[in-house]
Amino acid sequence: MSFDIIVRGGTLPDGSTADIGICGDKIAAIEPRIDAEAGRVIDATGNLVSQPFVDPHFHMDATLSYGIPRINASGTLLEGIALWGELKPLLTHEAVRDRALAYCDWAVSMGLLAIRTHVDTCDDRLLAVEALLEVKKTVAPYIDLQLVAFPQDGFYRSLTARENTIRALNMGVDIVGGIPHFERTMADGTRSVTELCEIAAERGLMVDMHCDETDDPLSRHIEQLAYETQRLGLSCRVAGSHLTSMHSMDNYYVSKLLPLIAEAGVSAIPNPLINIVIQGRHDTYPKRRGMTRVPEMLKAGIRVGFGQDCVLDPWYPLGTADMLDVAFMGLHVAQMTSPVDMAHCFDMVTKVNAEIMGLDHLGLAVGKAASLVVLDAGSRVEALRLRADRLCVIARGKVVAEREKRATRLSIAGRPATVDRRHHTAG
Repeated sequence: MSFDIIVRGGTLPDGSTADIGICGDKIAAIEPRIDAEAGRVIDATGNLVSQPFVDPHFHMDATLSYGIPRINASGTLLEGIALWGELKPLLTHEAVRDRALAYCDWAVSMGLLAIRTHVDTCDDRLLAVEALLEVKKTVAPYIDLQLVAFPQDGFYRSLTARENTIRALNMGVDIVGGIPHFERTMADGTRSVTELCEIAAERGLMVDMHCDETDDPLSRHIEQLAYETQRLGLSCRVAGSHLTSMHSMDNYYVSKLLPLIAEAGVSAIPNPLINIVIQGRHDTYPKRRGMTRVPEMLKAGIRVGFGQDCVLDPWYPLGTADMLDVAFMGLHVAQMTSPVDMAHCFDMVTKVNAEIMGLDHLGLAVGKAASLVVLDAGSRVEALRLRADRLCVIARGKVVAEREKRATRLSIAGRPATVDRRHHTAG
């Protein structure tokens, strides 16, 4: 048997070593040694070979717009939302499309081959929806792009949001979103969760809701989301994003809430980089960390993945499309520093996020899509420690990004000529 590509000698996430044979756009073989011809052989000896990185929470309609028309001076969520309101009238189809495509180029270079992006449906023009539907079609050969209909100014608070959200879904947007904590009242927030989940159930769609992205411990819309998930039979199709109010809730209530989320099969998507920057802005000291209770959720059996959320936009002035940055920050804030926990943080931005997004075709197994990443690291933990370079990125059987292995030259008497910060004892 001959292959189009053989990735030879790579270290898999479980620590084993294998060759991976690719035919067309599928993984055709994973064996300790493949003795066969190939159109191309990629030497991955000593390097980690992983399924691609996956981002289940992003805002591509706003990305790379930092500084337009101004900068978020306070760094708060509410000023970011107000700034987005100033930016929306200035948007053009071409600007949204071109910035999104530029970000997708960044993503490919970082081995990020699946993204779920929320797109604002409170602009009556639905300009960003149209632009991102075009982007989705353009990048389909190499990125799985899911769109969430997101009534960012409030499903009820914005007068035309309900109508526009339905229009966006009719245009081909994949997932139903919401922002219940931004409605005018808690009651309206609760009602919005119910109606949005009913819309998803009627259409057979997934739900991904910005939920309780606040320091207010009384913002408890995740409880309603878990209830509606069970009532409507939406288990494993629903995600609650952010859930930051949980860092301020009392422990007794959380001890009741976590089993409800787990029982309903609702996934959680905290966004470490943004959550710890935006939350706690009203605190002096002690100052809250801002991220939801990740270790406690995992212990309760809740599926948790990390999201990027923002890159160079009204809410966040940094970012490079690197999901290893996201996991690196997440493990610090969640204090998940055991070898097992750190390895799981790597899994959260690869296979767990793929599960949350329902991307069953991704994975390192025969028959799965030939989408994978070769990293300049010997293990999952070392990849996190180094935020390792992506030496090769393969999307559906085609090499889409490559870079040479980098080493720094030293000029010190009696010391090695180069140093690359790899370390053989990394877990």
